Amino acid sequence: MNTLSAVWSWLTTAANWSGENGVWHRLEQHLVLTFVCLAISIVIALPIALTLGHLGRGGALAVNLANIGRAVPTFAVLVLLLLTPIGRYGQWPTVIALVLFAIPPLLTNAYVGMREVDRNVVEAARGMGMTGTQLVWRVEVPLAFPLVLTGIRIAAVQLVATATLAALVGGGGLGRIITAGFNLASTPQVVAGAVIVAVFALVMEAAFELGQKCAPAWVRGRIR
Repeated sequence: MNTLSAVWSWLTTAANWSGENGVWHRLEQHLVLTFVCLAISIVIALPIALTLGHLGRGGALAVNLANIGRAVPTFAVLVLLLLTPIGRYGQWPTVIALVLFAIPPLLTNAYVGMREVDRNVVEAARGMGMTGTQLVWRVEVPLAFPLVLTGIRIAAVQLVATATLAALVGGGGLGRIITAGFNLASTPQVVAGAVIVAVFALVMEAAFELGQKCAPAWVRGRIR
């Protein structure tokens, strides 16, 4: 049996999809880890980016620092965190490493989106007597939202792929399928796990694209 046939056989075997070590359970763990890290990243990055984008000060420094963070491998951050006292707290090293990985695209896209809002529109809104808060939430954020959403989509897709690292430190998720395949010297299982992660990432990408196309006008950057 060649490798592709063996991979297909593994993927179509019902026993590999059920139980505690099955694909569905690992997919659920992967999904939870991805969205928890994405939610934490959004809570940290977006308020900073939107505030700096509105003020027009300090944003370049924040974006450059975030981009420097992209150059540091997530696995290296994870290993360093495991060597600190944080390493004693279960999944927290993985969560922190993934959050740090997800912040740069969120911060960069949100800041750029705010700064690219037409200044004539902003000045017109000010001339109508809008306060700073009204200007942010009724004009700037709606117009910047497509780029904000792009940053969220990029971060989500990257997290889906990178969350497989959780398996290397005993965490759950789809990475456990791959590491189990290595332990069993089972190439079909390793390849099948990688295929499932890739498909999951593509589905996440497609879901964001479809959601944006079907979303209300304000999500697409149009204000009433």
